[in-house]
Amino acid sequence: MKKMICVVAVFLTVAAAAFGEGFSLSVGAGSILGGTFTRYTLSAEGNIAGEVVRVSADQQMNQFNYGFFAFFDATFGTLSIFFQNGVNNFREPLYADGRGGDQSGQGWESVLGISLMGRWPFRLSQRLSVFPMLGMDYHISLRQERTQADGWRYDRTDGEVEHDRYGNAFNLSDFNSFWIKLGGGMDFTVSGNFFVRGELLYGFRLKTSHERKSLALLQYELNAPSPRLGGLTSGPSVRLSAGWRFFTRER
Repeated sequence: MKKMICVVAVFLTVAAAAFGEGFSLSVGAGSILGGTFTRYTLSAEGNIAGEVVRVSADQQMNQFNYGFFAFFDATFGTLSIFFQNGVNNFREPLYADGRGGDQSGQGWESVLGISLMGRWPFRLSQRLSVFPMLGMDYHISLRQERTQADGWRYDRTDGEVEHDRYGNAFNLSDFNSFWIKLGGGMDFTVSGNFFVRGELLYGFRLKTSHERKSLALLQYELNAPSPRLGGLTSGPSVRLSAGWRFFTRER
């Protein structure tokens, strides 16, 4: 977190120095709507008591996200702090030598996040400008809950259902995630320094500590030398906000 804040400070300082003309500062807040889609495939071949065991599993998860955020702009960069909830349904079929079961249910999560996006605005008219965006999000997990098929709702960090290879419960920090995001947006000046903004982004999530530890658990339990986990977690988001420019240096 501290390193990211330092990067933000350096970025904004360089932008201000390099693009002194047309430089502006603004603050604002708004809402987030979006989705997250996970499609993973796991395959492993292990040896248990001298017998070869082949395991395959899929993970399919569809999640609806909603939340709110506050932002600080410096023309060529935007720093945001956000809170987001997610409600999902998941399906995780697991098969060993062709035999197995299918776990499914619902899940809930809450995250606190920080976002740093670079952008390059183009003015189309006196009031309207558009900008491409590229940057990153970091999600700090605050809640991870699920239901089983029988309706029992549990915390994913209590150790009763999910644990690592040593039998330890997962920490909330194991569900923290890093995202790469790209997209675009537009600003419309309503009056004076007051403006409204719309942004459309698409993000790609890197593997979490929880996923890496779960893979290590399977490797340990099956005595599998090289289990493979492939797939993608990604999703779109729409951000609608209003802001106020408190400093502007015209071109």
